[in-house]
Amino acid sequence: MMEIRTQDKMIETNGIKLHIVQKGDSERPLVLLLHGFPEFWYGWRQQIDFLAGMGFRVVVPDQRGYNLSDKPKGIDAYRIDNLTLDIIGLIDALKYKKATIIGHDWGGMIAWQLAIKYPERLEKLIILNIPHPKVMKKTLLTSWRQKRKSWYIFFFQIPGFPELILSRINFALLRKGLIKSSRRGTFSETDLKQYQEAWSKKNALRSMINWYRAAFRTMFKKSVKSYIDIPTLLIWGMKDFALISDMAQPSIDLCRKGRLVFIEEASHWVQHEEPDRVNSLIKDYL
Repeated sequence: MMEIRTQDKMIETNGIKLHIVQKGDSERPLVLLLHGFPEFWYGWRQQIDFLAGMGFRVVVPDQRGYNLSDKPKGIDAYRIDNLTLDIIGLIDALKYKKATIIGHDWGGMIAWQLAIKYPERLEKLIILNIPHPKVMKKTLLTSWRQKRKSWYIFFFQIPGFPELILSRINFALLRKGLIKSSRRGTFSETDLKQYQEAWSKKNALRSMINWYRAAFRTMFKKSVKSYIDIPTLLIWGMKDFALISDMAQPSIDLCRKGRLVFIEEASHWVQHEEPDRVNSLIKDYL
């Protein structure tokens, strides 16, 4: 396991407590790193030291329902509005007016939502392998290729059954999923043990899957504001197992100050597989 000298603590926000890992002085500009499914703060381990070395205060939360953070009951607790307010409350608790947000997968979806609803609280936006929510909604409705890739979203809607299947034999399917969907050697056995420990926390797996259940209940009902005014960099690994790359350009077209970078040889786990390239892109953009 990569050794990262950080501080961790619990922060009260939006009626819950989030576990955060942080590095950097409180006087520095704030960068928040938001992970996706099925990760936790550890998914950003190759970016934390780099960004702190650039002169930022780096804060990486375990998002609601993950690892050491609170895991409220009920699907409604994981609606996108609640997830977004968690991050706004975190920025407030850290005593900042604005933050740069870097998000991957579900963390990227929260980042998009922050830019849509709370643009005044963001400096810049960096998204990894997740489309603008309007593009995602349209593509799920119109593309059979994306529907096939998103089969697990529909599977996750079954009450209780996904938790049972995914937790069997020490989370064997989740471990296999990370290995099969990434470049060979991306996730070491040590890494997988870290993830398995996080998944094993009481009610964690149910809460993680509830993100999908809550989203499915609302994603086809709400209209989404189109344009993003925050300067935005979208990084997209072309070998993504879950998301078609056709969604990348339409997403950045909705950003008034947007830039899109494809990484041909990378998968969905782009910050793990190409940390130096991703870090360099982040540095240039910030």
